[in-house]
Amino acid sequence: MSTLSLRLPDSLHDAIRQLAEDEHVSINQLISTAVAEKISALMTETYLKERARRGSRQDFEDIMSRVPDAPPDPGDEP
Repeated sequence: MSTLSLRLPDSLHDAIRQLAEDEHVSINQLISTAVAEKISALMTETYLKERARRGSRQDFEDIMSRVPDAPPDPGDEP
């Protein structure tokens, strides 16, 4: 585990302190979770962009052409 020294405006520090108290977690845990969530979101965006780049419109059309023309199942109606 690493130690990180971080300078925050007092208002942000106060908000973090209050949120950590409300969530019954330490400030460290709150910040670690927030950073992990942000990293996950950014990595997901990168992953989806890469998947989209590798995609093929023709493959999509081919797969969609195999879907039967049938009414929706009960409960799936618009």
